[in-house]
Order: sequence, then structure tokens, then C-alpha cells
Amino acid sequence: MNPWAAEEGAPSPLGVTWMEDEQAVNFALYSKHATEVTLLLYAQHDTRHPAMQYRLDYLTHKSGRVWHGRIPAARLHSILYYAYRVDGPHDPAHGYRFDPEKVLLDPYAKTVFFPEAYSRDAARSAGSNAGHAPLGLVRVGRPESHRQADARPCHAGDTIIYELHVRGFTKRANSGVGPDTRGTFAGLAEKIPYLTELGITAVELLPVHQYDPHDRNYWGYMPLNFFSPHEGYAANQVPGEQVEEFRAMVKAFHAADIEVILDVCYNHTAEGDQNGPCYSFRGIDNTTYYLLQDDRRWYRNDTGTGNMLHCANRYVRKMIIESLRYWATEMGVDGFRFDLASIFTRNDDGSVNLDDPPIIAEISAHPDLSGLRLIAEAWDVASYQLGRSFPGLTWLQWNGQFRDDVRAFLKGDPGKVERLMTRLYGSDDLFSDRLSDAYHAYQSVNYVTAHDGFCLYDLVSYNAKHNDANGHGNQDGVDQNFSWNCGWEGDLDVPADVLALRKRQVKNFCALLLLANGTPMFCAGDEFMHTQGGNNNPYNQDNETTWLNWDRLRQNQDIFRFFKLMIAFRKRHPALARSRFWREDVHWHGVGAEPDRTGDSHSLAFFLSGASQRDDDIYVMINASRTPLSFVIQEGEPNEWYRVIDTSLPSPADCVEPGKGRRQPSRSYAVPAHSVVIFERANRSNGREERRVG
Repeated sequence: MNPWAAEEGAPSPLGVTWMEDEQAVNFALYSKHATEVTLLLYAQHDTRHPAMQYRLDYLTHKSGRVWHGRIPAARLHSILYYAYRVDGPHDPAHGYRFDPEKVLLDPYAKTVFFPEAYSRDAARSAGSNAGHAPLGLVRVGRPESHRQADARPCHAGDTIIYELHVRGFTKRANSGVGPDTRGTFAGLAEKIPYLTELGITAVELLPVHQYDPHDRNYWGYMPLNFFSPHEGYAANQVPGEQVEEFRAMVKAFHAADIEVILDVCYNHTAEGDQNGPCYSFRGIDNTTYYLLQDDRRWYRNDTGTGNMLHCANRYVRKMIIESLRYWATEMGVDGFRFDLASIFTRNDDGSVNLDDPPIIAEISAHPDLSGLRLIAEAWDVASYQLGRSFPGLTWLQWNGQFRDDVRAFLKGDPGKVERLMTRLYGSDDLFSDRLSDAYHAYQSVNYVTAHDGFCLYDLVSYNAKHNDANGHGNQDGVDQNFSWNCGWEGDLDVPADVLALRKRQVKNFCALLLLANGTPMFCAGDEFMHTQGGNNNPYNQDNETTWLNWDRLRQNQDIFRFFKLMIAFRKRHPALARSRFWREDVHWHGVGAEPDRTGDSHSLAFFLSGASQRDDDIYVMINASRTPLSFVIQEGEPNEWYRVIDTSLPSPADCVEPGKGRRQPSRSYAVPAHSVVIFERANRSNGREERRVG
């Protein structure tokens, strides 16, 4: 025991720490420009008036830029919550926005509590917000540290990422989840058998960090705190129990060999621009936490949300690293997807640093983080860095170019054959394996749909966005969706032939996604044609627009079956998903020997040898034109090949189970319009036996 720390408190770790040996609680808060800090402690039944206040004397309770204090547990027997008041210069023209009356949330709080009178307006107005402010939880006698010891799942070529929203996944009554757990971490854990049946190996959860419950942001991309799970996603509403419920959910996923990836938003906060609320960061140290414009009254806004974190600042980087460590080591998660990750490359003046951004280097080298699955959304409002800034094997990147090119090709846009070839190959134009770069193919996260944009069924059902419900006059959301409604706008009174074509297109997207080299991801509900009514930006739709309608699973079992078998097809063919690019193992063809690369072409075929991967060979024919085409198999003898997938056929002939392929009697195969056909051939050079019948 350090007698000085016992008396004065310690500057590390930041936040609240239970000291078991001393039976005391340590409090530590960073603020570079504060002149006075007061610790506020609240009893459970009065969150307006502090039961105790401790003014931290800088001569005793400040080390460097950290204010700290330590209080014996015996003095905290009635205390449940805490916050701070922080004084300093109020000079917006120079970036300082201290308000000594504001009750402020600790950025390191592990649990956030919202009193019944919680108010966003009180945080937005100058002066006291006592009784209306979010508070941190003090766990006297309970250590915050709870390092998870269970083994992590580890997937490579079999990885299938499934993006979902915790609340929306099980919120509807038809989700099959009990009424007490719908829309919660516990409810999501109840759906693990479904995900296992589908073949998912990793769930990517839209943000679960605590966000402002009074902000209309259903997606959760307006974080209030980077350490606490969102209280609204917990079935157990006892303060602090959301932490245990989240841990239990992660353990359940791990038991099913499924990774848990968190979508994290370390680029801005819920405090918004200069007119936004003051909950925490702004009142504690505005110029430390945020990047400001030259006129320091205004915030830089390369996130499009009002502010952007100052990631070049070492204490902001420390907060981000500590948050990541907490979720990885103490909550058990297996990886992170970084929203608008290009913000990480900003210097102190807001300029872009592509050489060696400090926070990217620190994450990449950190012993608790470098082995996790790290995924960058490598762009922001002002900078597009796909294929740059996130080097080495550690980082994967969302490949928005894959999304656009595959959509455009299947829509029938001209001049897309070369683009499709590049995307199927692994996007080596973006992830080069030159000596200087040495990227791997799996670093491209391939996707056609995500939370942002049309879901898959809407992609084939709407030519234009229909976002009126969002309240922005249909001006929000992107206009260039590369969508095609198959001849009928919307989902009402759809003619049977249009619906059949839509199903075929859905299967085509699924097939190309799972045939491509790289790491595939798709959005929850795509496997049973969930619809959002043409809304391509439902960020504020916490309702049946975004809540998955599980009746559609029962209505579209044929599509679910296709997804399930197509996922299984990918997993049993290691020739498809590789660490490296396909190189000489792939031969590109068209309807004949050579691919037609002209602008009017809408067809492609390819042969992929499995010999180097001890796998069977694959032959794929793709016809995105509006007329049938006769393809000629260019490899081997016809009777060696077995047709296993034809998206033009009705279920169950469209995708057959292993060993049920149909022998191809001739070199020619008529591929209907808007169809993908896949053949398999046993590769006897690997000693594998013929497995097919029929």
C-alpha cells in the first residue's frame, strides 16, 4: 500500500477504481485547463442533491493534469452514484467552455445512470442541470476489473460476418423471444441457435456504447460514454446489471463458436456542435477532447454530426485505447469495427496524416488489441482512405467499392465486367500485395448491404429512396444506390413475375458475395428479405421499419435456405476464401474462351482450381443481361462437372445439398437472364473421392 496514495488518491487508473487492499474507492479525472474540480456523491434516492461533496485541492489531489482522490468504503455506505463539477475559463472564442454549475459525467464511468428527470434541454442550457444529469455508478466493494478468461473463437477462411442491431433484431413479438427480453442483450443470446443454423461465425453489433436516450438516433452513433453498455439494451434494469448481461451474452456466443464484434464510434460524441448539450467532455476539457476550427468557437465537423474527437491528443488516445482494452479484456469482445475511422488520421490542426497516425499505430501494436479483428470504415465526410492508412495484417477495411461495383453489375450497368473481376479476385487494386504493401485478400470486407443504405430486398424493389418518415423531406440518405426495382416500385401488389425476379436477384447478390475472395458480411434480415419500405437512412426509426419482421422468414424459407446452403458451400471450398489472392488458380472466361470486357457486356465466367488448397474445382457462369446466354465450359470434360447452384431455378433445385449435384452432359449450358450458375468438379490430384450423385 502506498501511504501517499491512500491519503491523496492516485492519478491512475482514470475513472473509479475499487481498492480491495485498502477497502477504498479511488477517483481520477483528467482535465488540462480546469482550475477547480469537485467530486459529487449521491445516495440512491436523491440524485439532485449530493449526499457528499469533495473539493479536490490541487496541492494535494492533482498530479500533472489529473485530479484524484481516495475515499474509504466506510464513508460511502449510502453512496451509489457520482459526478463532477469542473471550473475553469469560460472563453468560447479560445475554445474554453467551463461551467462551474454543470454536473458532469465521468468519461470513464463503467455504468451510466439516468435519473427520472434526466433532460437534454438542461444540458443544452447554461447553468445547473442538477437532478437532470446522467451519473456514473460507484460499485463499493465490487471491482470493475473482471478479465474474461474464456477462449475466444478464431475463424479464418470460414468467416461470415452478420451485422445486426441489438434492439431491432428481437424487438418484434414474432421474433420468438420472450416478452421480457425482446430487444435486449439477453434476447439476442436467445437467437444464437438461429444464427448457428444459418452458418454465421461473427456478429457485428451496431453501437452498444451508452448513447443519449433523448436523441433520435436509433442506430446508436451518438455516443455519450465509451465504457458503459447502453442501458436500454438490458433486460435487467437494475443499475450496473447491463454489464453482467452483456458479459453473459458474449459468453453464450463464444460457447457457440461465434465471434462478437462491436461497431464503435470514437470519432464524435453526443454533445454535438457549439449549440449542443454539455454532458461530459465539453465541460471537463473542451480543447482536449475536440478538434476546433481556427475560430475556436466552432467545431470541426468532418463526421457530419457536429463535432469530432481530437484523436491526435495523447489523453484522448489513451481514453480510446483504455475503452478498447476494457471491452476486449473485461467484456470479452473479439473485435471492433471503427466508424468513420479516417478521423484517426487527423493532426492537431485537422490536416490528414497518412504516414503514421499515432492512434492507429498504438492500436496495432497494443498486446491486448493487436490480435483482435480490427475493421476500419476508411472514410469520413472529408477524406476517403480505402486501401490506405490502415497497414499490416491487423486491419481489415469495409470495401464500399465492392458494394458499388457488384450492385452496378447486377443492375445491368454497362462497362462493369472488369470491375466485377477485380472485386471477385479480392480487390487487389485497393489491397495491393506488392512488396511495399503486402496486403492480404481477407483484409477486404466485402458487402452489398449494411445498416447504412438499402437493405437487400429494398435494393431490388426500389429505384429511389423513400425517406419521408425521417423528417427531412426525403433529402437525407444517398441518392446513388445502384438499385433496380425489377420493374415495379415498392412492395405493394407486386406481380408474381416481378417477385420471382427479385428473389433471383437476391440470390445473385448472395452468390457473388460468397464467391468473392475476401471477408464477406451481410445485414441481418437479408436472408429472408426483410424490408424497410425503401428507407435507405432509417437512423431515427426505432419502430417496425427497422425491427426485423420474422414473419418474412416463414414467408421466404426458400431464400433463407439458399443463404444457408450458399454459406455452407463457401465454407467447404477453401479455394474461394484465401489469405492470398487467387493468382494462377483462376482462369477468366466469358460465354466462350475469353471474357467480353466491352462496355456492352453483362456476362462473365471463371474457373477456380482447388488443387493448391486441396479442394475441388469450381466453374461459375454469371449472366446479368436481360436475355438468356449459352455459355460453353472451357475447362475439362463436360461429364466431370456437376451443377450445384442455378439461381434461376425454384427452391430446392436452385441450390442443392452436398453430393446432390446434377452431372453436366455437354459443354454448353443455357444461363437464363439475371442468373448465376455454379459447377463443381472433384480434384483427384488431391486424393479426394468423387462425392456427387445424380
